[in-house]
Amino acid sequence: MVVAEAFIRTAMRSDLAAVKSLLAETWHATYDSVIGAEKVDEVTSLWHSPEALESRLSAPNSEFLVADTGSGITAMAFASQDGKVIDLQQLYVAPQYQGSGTGTKLIRELLSCFIGAQTIKVQVASANASALAFYQACGFAGDGSDPVREEMTGMDHVTLVLAIPEQHRWDAL
Repeated sequence: MVVAEAFIRTAMRSDLAAVKSLLAETWHATYDSVIGAEKVDEVTSLWHSPEALESRLSAPNSEFLVADTGSGITAMAFASQDGKVIDLQQLYVAPQYQGSGTGTKLIRELLSCFIGAQTIKVQVASANASALAFYQACGFAGDGSDPVREEMTGMDHVTLVLAIPEQHRWDAL
């Protein structure tokens, strides 16, 4: 694990190539042994294409964050809000920075971005034991629903939720 102080900020168009590389590296490190490198290439080329990433920059009711060390992007997160629920759709930390606290910083920042949110949820691949352990360490727990199979990857995903503590809620200005 590399420890480098990272500044959490809103992603910009100029970050997208670095984010795409980060996502490809992280997906290969995490899922090559589960679904194979060719399938990971297929998924990342579609889901993390420049067009897909750019659309997130202007998505309504959302936040696209990066962790920037000044010399590179080490992590990213994307979430949107629907009513009182934050839907954490992506949170990826470069393998060499996992365990450094960057993922936790991203979650904390996301909690401050959405007015009126009371819950944050995330779907995690059942095969991703380190991500499951990370979210559980952050206080997330299963929502009681059955796992959902993601069609393109064939991986089962579980839904984890966290009731946002009162002190982290932003109900009004």
